[in-house]
Amino acid sequence: MTGTTFELLDFVVRWIHVIAGIMWIGNSLLFNWLDRSLVSPSDTQRGDAPLGTIWLLHSGGFYYVEKTMLGGRALPAPLHWFKWQAYTTWISGTALLFVVYYLSDRAVLTDPAVANIGHATGVWIGVGSIAFVWALYEFLQRVVGPRSAVVAGAIWLAGFVATSIVLIQALSGRAAFLHVGAMLATIMAGNVVFTIVPSQRELVASVASARGADSAVSARAKRVSIYNNYFTFPVIALMVSNHFPAIYGNRLSWVLLLVIVASGATVRHVLNLRFAMSQWKLALAATIAASVAALSLLLLLPAKSSSTTESARDASNSTRPVTFDEARHVIDRRCAACHSAQPSDLTFGAAPAGVTFDTPEQIVARAPRIRERAVVTRTMPPGNKTHITDDERAVLGRWIELGAPAR
Repeated sequence: MTGTTFELLDFVVRWIHVIAGIMWIGNSLLFNWLDRSLVSPSDTQRGDAPLGTIWLLHSGGFYYVEKTMLGGRALPAPLHWFKWQAYTTWISGTALLFVVYYLSDRAVLTDPAVANIGHATGVWIGVGSIAFVWALYEFLQRVVGPRSAVVAGAIWLAGFVATSIVLIQALSGRAAFLHVGAMLATIMAGNVVFTIVPSQRELVASVASARGADSAVSARAKRVSIYNNYFTFPVIALMVSNHFPAIYGNRLSWVLLLVIVASGATVRHVLNLRFAMSQWKLALAATIAASVAALSLLLLLPAKSSSTTESARDASNSTRPVTFDEARHVIDRRCAACHSAQPSDLTFGAAPAGVTFDTPEQIVARAPRIRERAVVTRTMPPGNKTHITDDERAVLGRWIELGAPAR
């Protein structure tokens, strides 16, 4: 298939993925909020008494919501199930991995500067990491968790951190962050497929047979639903991280990744506890401030520490003048294959992000971005597929330091 075909597939599948993801995460946040906002009835002695009720105002009308275990009443019909949003999100997300990374390499999967491995090896590492973390989670939840939730949580967290670090040391930074997000999203989808939906089928069957609702079954489904709720914010952050090369291209990207995951889960935790925490606003503000401070501190550290980068920085800081023609020569050789109105490399279809370097004006206008991507974070060209050298990066850096003159 051509680059344009892959780009169309990317667009359509991503569109489906984003819409389904909004619906799935929106449901998770809404029902978690409902459970914590329901008002318990004063009469709790009746067998058919609801577990809680709430009045809502939305879209020009009043809504009355009641949570109940039916208390011996017949199963209502129709009964709406919330599952296809989760299924569609995971299926479309998996399709995106194939369209963007595994089949077309539209967003470079491996980077020789990170690890000298082939594309096929990178695919196996990506798929294997997702499968391993999900299998570890399922084993711990079903075998270890019933005996000790703390031990199960500690083992899974260690496995998750170790796998994340392996991904960052094996794949390109952008691909590694996205695969960590895919690991968490797969656990979430697995919770729906293998725990929540089966538990709800069991719950429906018990009510339909007049045996009454089993509270243990209900609690099992609710437990993993809460797990999913804690994963939502980290997954969203990791899925949009590919737009921020200063993060995934940082030499401490693995620390930044863990800070992002921990920050998202902690913010979600504070929001979950806000109904029982009098100072939740202060706790939320402190969590956000600490997270931003940690990210800022890490991002202010030198972007690279290798000797080659240091030598390139030294060269860029030299006093030798660099002309526009020298800078353009580098850009024409190393960047214009993709960033052109008529690219010679069609892997990414049209010019990525609409950035073209066909005219002096276009090059000068993008000088700050060229410095950030090619000189500081060194995330362009992707996976260094055009083999730009440290000396060439230094030429670009020096030219921009001189004010990016057009002549």
